[in-house]
Amino acid sequence: MDMKNKTQFNIWYWVAALFGLILFQYAFTMATQIAEIPYSQFETYLEEGRIAQVAVSDRFIQGVFTTPVDGRPMFITTRVAPDLARELAGHGVVVTGQIESTFLRDLLSWIIPLALLVGLWLFILKRMGPGMGGGLMQIGKSKAKVYVESDTGVTFADVAGVDEAKDELKEIVDFLKNPQSYGRLGGRMPKGILLVGPPGTGKTLLAKAVAGESGVAFFSISGSEFVEMFVGVGAARVRDLFDQAHSKAPAIIFIDEIDALGRARGIGPMTGGHDEKEQTLNQLLVELDGFDSSTGLVLLAATNRPEILDPALLRAGRFDRQVLVDRPDKDGRIQILNVHLKKAKLAADVEPDKIAALTPGFTGADLANLVNEATLLATRRNADAVEMDDFNNAVERIVAGLEKRNRLLNPREREIVAYHEMGHALVAMALPGVDPVHKVSIIPRGIGALGYTIHRPTEDRFLMTREELENKMVVLLGGRAAEWIVFEHLSTGAADDLAKVTDIARAIVTRYGMTAKLGHVVLEKNERSLLATWQPYQGAQERAYSDQTAANVDEEVRRIVDETFERTVELLKERRDALERTARRLLVKETLDEQEIRAMLDRREA
Repeated sequence: MDMKNKTQFNIWYWVAALFGLILFQYAFTMATQIAEIPYSQFETYLEEGRIAQVAVSDRFIQGVFTTPVDGRPMFITTRVAPDLARELAGHGVVVTGQIESTFLRDLLSWIIPLALLVGLWLFILKRMGPGMGGGLMQIGKSKAKVYVESDTGVTFADVAGVDEAKDELKEIVDFLKNPQSYGRLGGRMPKGILLVGPPGTGKTLLAKAVAGESGVAFFSISGSEFVEMFVGVGAARVRDLFDQAHSKAPAIIFIDEIDALGRARGIGPMTGGHDEKEQTLNQLLVELDGFDSSTGLVLLAATNRPEILDPALLRAGRFDRQVLVDRPDKDGRIQILNVHLKKAKLAADVEPDKIAALTPGFTGADLANLVNEATLLATRRNADAVEMDDFNNAVERIVAGLEKRNRLLNPREREIVAYHEMGHALVAMALPGVDPVHKVSIIPRGIGALGYTIHRPTEDRFLMTREELENKMVVLLGGRAAEWIVFEHLSTGAADDLAKVTDIARAIVTRYGMTAKLGHVVLEKNERSLLATWQPYQGAQERAYSDQTAANVDEEVRRIVDETFERTVELLKERRDALERTARRLLVKETLDEQEIRAMLDRREA
């Protein structure tokens, strides 16, 4: 490379020298052939007949002598008005003209516009650089950020709650540290490992931990960064990324959000073979086939939408292994909280297991946000340490939203909301197997919640029976049933509850096959990702059954909801006194916790 640059330098040096020599020769030749004479001398030569021909311009007179003067065949003089010249000559004054050189002006008239044009283009290309990979000459270059062990600063000790995923990836670390030992029995390491899981579960953190543990170069790039406005740029960046990684092997290539790059071909609005995303995906498939894992190169990718990835990307020999990074269970949440609580100054009453019990379904990112919110709440009230109440308030803020104490309700609305929320709470406390009530409040929160009832799950649940689903529906209808019993009318406050109840009832009929009339048949599929939070029904879909079956589905859904509502009404009528007392108490205090509600019920029963 140095010899090549030196050769190019020598060539340009000789070109510049030759160009300078030509200019010097031209100037010297012109200077030796043309005589600059005064205008008076020109008139004298003219009278003597020594001028053969002239060329007259606005400012100069050029011509040729009949015989050379001092060895010069040509002359040039500045043009002067004839009357002025004769008057000056009459007084014995030699009239000369100053020849003004326009070479510099003519040169600048070409150079300045050209320089401005070039500068404008450079400015435009520089501004467009971030969108083109760093400039016009860098369009095909990869924008992957290169990290080494000291840059990531993450090890497996910083990752908690995903022990199974860590065990899978520890094997990759051992391979990167000692790749020769893994081929002694004829096996090979997986070419690609796909980290699959919901958002916020720590997929990117795990990839950085692998790089930090193994101490190799870590190439990190997002799937969306491959696709640009120029066709072919994405494929060029894929090639450049793998070339960089090969030069630094052993190394890790991490592609985050690979679903932006690896979406199944032919399912989008642009299904042609020249789609830029398809070209980029094809190049990635070629690179996965082309590299040998024994060289110490490992490809990691992360996605929360594996169902939309192209099957060719997931076949054996490309992404050989898929590692699930799921939401943590209670023990996992305790481990994650222990990691984040180290940075906070805690009071003596803070216990990670109690916080974990309040946060079922929370991901690692949610728990980190929870600890931060609790710390900010304690700071806001000038406390010396973060207390358990701060964590309770932080959970409410995340789940239900920010308190809206300036949203004033009239007395009638407050009364309806109080009975509505206590209807939820009393029904939940009366049914077996339902998550216990943690807190009831009529303080508005979030965008549209005029009150809320928070439940505290005792354990993580993965399966539900029909009885448990029906009990869940009863709890949701408790607020509407309380309004019907006390006020003998219905309000719009139960709109969200009704939507959830209808979804559960439709799922019982169409997805879970739990009704005798329609049998053990799945009529509708859940089109949402399996990694998303559980939702029974995802709205209208293209159905694959008859109109008669659709009518039966609607009839069964309505029957289940109506029977559940009647059951809820009967349950609350039996507890009418408790409903009145607790609702009046809620109107006074605005917030009741589980202990206060149970104390009121126990005193009445005694």
